[in-house]
Amino acid sequence: MKKLCVICTLLFGVAVFLFFGLAYPHHLHYQEQFQLFLFDSTYVWEVVREPGGVADLLGRFTTQFFLYAWVGALIIAVLLSAVQLLTLRFMSGGWLYGLSFVPSFLLWLFLLDENALMGGVWAVLLTQLTIWGYVRLPGGWVRRIVVLITLPIIYWMVGPSWTGSHYYRYPTVTPGLLYSAWLSVWVIIGVAFLIRRFQKQANHSLLTSCLSFAVVFAIMGSFVWKNANFRAEAVMQYDFMARHQQWNRILETAGREKPNNQIGVTVQNLALAMHGVLLEQLFNYNQNGIAGLLPDVKEDATSPLPTAEAFYQLGMINVAQRTVFEAQEAILDFQKSGRCYKRLAQTNLINGQYEVARKYLSALQKTLFYRDWANETLQLLGDEAAIARHPEYGRLRRMAYTEDLTFGRASSRSATSSELDGSRLTGDFYFSDHVTPEMLESLYRTNTDNGLAYQYLVAYYLLTGDREGYNNFISSIKQ
Repeated sequence: MKKLCVICTLLFGVAVFLFFGLAYPHHLHYQEQFQLFLFDSTYVWEVVREPGGVADLLGRFTTQFFLYAWVGALIIAVLLSAVQLLTLRFMSGGWLYGLSFVPSFLLWLFLLDENALMGGVWAVLLTQLTIWGYVRLPGGWVRRIVVLITLPIIYWMVGPSWTGSHYYRYPTVTPGLLYSAWLSVWVIIGVAFLIRRFQKQANHSLLTSCLSFAVVFAIMGSFVWKNANFRAEAVMQYDFMARHQQWNRILETAGREKPNNQIGVTVQNLALAMHGVLLEQLFNYNQNGIAGLLPDVKEDATSPLPTAEAFYQLGMINVAQRTVFEAQEAILDFQKSGRCYKRLAQTNLINGQYEVARKYLSALQKTLFYRDWANETLQLLGDEAAIARHPEYGRLRRMAYTEDLTFGRASSRSATSSELDGSRLTGDFYFSDHVTPEMLESLYRTNTDNGLAYQYLVAYYLLTGDREGYNNFISSIKQ
């Protein structure tokens, strides 16, 4: 029976590991980019002082490893396997053995949601560990005293009745699947207790144990597969590739299955432009009008980031900076973003706002995986010659606007001048409605070596069918 338990737990753990590593890796990357775990006493205290803060802190700590999907998949597999093993500790085995996997499967279903946070998984596990420690205590007054002591501690660790804002990205939403996973632990413990009490000899038949495991695995596994959002996974993949500037991989992916969503088309067109073939290949790929070039920026945390990448590569540094800043402000649980902090440090460095860039870099120095990059980038602050030689920052400085430009209406969202001011190099460039051909033409005239701006401007005319605007632009270049 013990060998069976080990084998089944390993099978479950391997299934979880392969699912998140192969089928759902970009959901893990998505989770990582919308938090910023700092090895800083002030940050830690701000998290743990709230009810449920311990589970929240552990969730944030483990989520930082999701930058590497296989590491994140391993962490999730270990945690869900631990939940299953602890559930099994309270059971009598036999035909009930398969039920020990139910809480873990419910947590697996919970984690399919991109807004599910790892703090919820830790809350279930911490609750189980508390119960396990309680049942191992001797009876009588010792157990009663320990209960009185541990109740406020567990309240501090996992929060008030699971309604805290640490387990789901929408602070006002109580996730039903997480609540069901927590409740199922208690139900299974109760059922096992009743069976042990009224059944003198528990049934430990190997056959019934295997059958119960197979039935639960088949039923719950099918629920996992049917509820997995693979369409969102594909969108997140394009966003991930744009974040890491994997232009070749983007075109290979788009070549296999052309994207039919706004983020995918935006990233695909950026990759074509980075290879200098946007105008040649434009209509060989799915298009979404001008919304596939530089879409209107929406007030959410996800869709603006690929567009901001295009602004950044075009040399529209202030627009990219403002877009990233507003995307970070739109994160639903009010966390900061390692991805956004890194880009804000870069845009302020390019704009010559070195003290603002230092603020972001100083925060990134307190992280695990951004520390080395922050230390290297700090050495560039104020070193104009080194920035000019830099293959990315030097190029973007030369491409950026050199005069004050204003198109459209100023954005209604406010930010401090120190965070958004870039007038030293790029001017006060704001917009809200959409990018216009005048913006792209001005960008190109600032630096006629900016082939990206040329490609985007001509693509704009082609996608809108504006033949007159195209002819006027070509004539002005010839003159």
